[in-house]
Amino acid sequence: MLKDTRFIFVTGGVVSSLGKGIASASIGSILESKGYKVSVIKLDPYFNVDPGTMSPFQHGEVFVLEDGTETDLDLGHYERFIDNICTKKNNFTAGKVYYSVLRKERKGEYLGKTVQIIPHITDEIKRKILNASKNCDIAIVEIGGTVGDIEGQPFIEAIRQLGLELKSYQTSYLHLTLVPYLSNAGELKTKPTQHSVKEYRTLGVQPDILICRSDYALPQESKEKIALFCSMPRDGVISLPNLDTIYQAPLFLAEEGIDKILTKRLQLDKTVPDLKDWKKVVKRKLKPSKDLNISFVGKYVDLKDAYFSLIEALDHAGIHNDTKVNINYVNSEKIELSNYKKVLKNSDAILVPGGFGNRGIEGMILAARFARENKVPYFGICLGLQIAIIEMARNLLTLKDANSTEFKPRTTNKVISLVTEWKNKDGTIEKRNKDSEKGGTMRLGAQKASLLKGSLARSLYKNKTIFERHRHRYEVNPDYVSTLEGKGLIVSARSEIHNLVEMIELKNHPWFLACQFHPEFTSKPKTGHPLFNDFIKTAVKLKDKK
Repeated sequence: MLKDTRFIFVTGGVVSSLGKGIASASIGSILESKGYKVSVIKLDPYFNVDPGTMSPFQHGEVFVLEDGTETDLDLGHYERFIDNICTKKNNFTAGKVYYSVLRKERKGEYLGKTVQIIPHITDEIKRKILNASKNCDIAIVEIGGTVGDIEGQPFIEAIRQLGLELKSYQTSYLHLTLVPYLSNAGELKTKPTQHSVKEYRTLGVQPDILICRSDYALPQESKEKIALFCSMPRDGVISLPNLDTIYQAPLFLAEEGIDKILTKRLQLDKTVPDLKDWKKVVKRKLKPSKDLNISFVGKYVDLKDAYFSLIEALDHAGIHNDTKVNINYVNSEKIELSNYKKVLKNSDAILVPGGFGNRGIEGMILAARFARENKVPYFGICLGLQIAIIEMARNLLTLKDANSTEFKPRTTNKVISLVTEWKNKDGTIEKRNKDSEKGGTMRLGAQKASLLKGSLARSLYKNKTIFERHRHRYEVNPDYVSTLEGKGLIVSARSEIHNLVEMIELKNHPWFLACQFHPEFTSKPKTGHPLFNDFIKTAVKLKDKK
């Protein structure tokens, strides 16, 4: 382990959504392959305490960490590219920073001083960065938004100060910027990059490395022009064009020499990165020998970022099985009793994802019914499990009003209901109801479950117990379980606490599995996830038999 932790500060300019998260994760994977322990930290300038209650249309997917922290979807990139498991320390917002400072002020910790952005807010940001970087060799610190955002300026000031306070070889400033291609002019335009760096420099920071995002790889002439006008060394300008897959990013950045630049700047050893596993991933991703059509039945299908980890997990399983997974996004609101067979008839497999609220629920129930009755592989995740239970209760137990209290509070047959009592980590019992704070009714983070001997789940995990990440409020009502088991339901996993239903399967079905947790959060491109891997594997086999 390095004596002094190194810091790579990653910012972006001109426009957002340039791919800072992918770039940060890719650089982390390169450095990790050299033998360093890498941690990536995301700083979000918005004032929400966390993204947990934000609309998917506003923020995209909420990624859940092992410790139950609800975070930005970029942390999903970090965990997929790097072996290090993130914690609550790896992501904090402006809301968390200001909240911490205000609590200290209320407690009198500032001894009556005027509380200001500098030094109090910036000191808190620095404290959180340093705290999150303990026990790692290299900390990559990504700041959300752009350098021109007013709310991000305290974060920029904090990393500027760290550059002065730490040893010179401990810090490197990496800036992502846009180099657009204008088709009418037939050339790449460097002015946006020049202005972005100029804005960054007005805040007191000169970047060491520029990663230039563009439609095409930058020619040497453009790199030299950017270097000249941005006061950069020539080898400090790195090209990162649009790629066929995000998993090419570590390979491309390595070819551009980013490891050599960072090695020199941060005084790292000259070990050559070992990226052979990434080469295998890319090869399988770009040249699969088989294909499969998945019907993805959800309510946010018009916004793919709402299901980012799920889509990635299906992709990982495709890579693992040498299969191109074609996803047919089906808006569950458009599925009705009159058309559900027609809509789903060409499905090689069906997946129903998680979600909240009653919009599109009936369409999802019909999708589960179609999969059950037509022996189509079905994978239900979180809400997808609850949907399957409702469907079976209605059609196998003939309880036509069976529902979840989330969707119909006054239904007679409450086959899915709110957990009203839960055991906290400290052993205390917390009582909850529908009026509790949104986060208060959640099961969040990795929780232990026991797998049923002889079940499909047990054979896939190859273990008696599992720890998987949760994000939900409602559970299967145990009063209906035994009756459903008499109709072919298999409860293949139960929670350690309260003996709650965690996984279900069906007898006499080629592949019908649903889980209350979110396995997509732990899927990785190099290995996939056992549930997703087998889901795709079985669907391919059944397709080949047709």
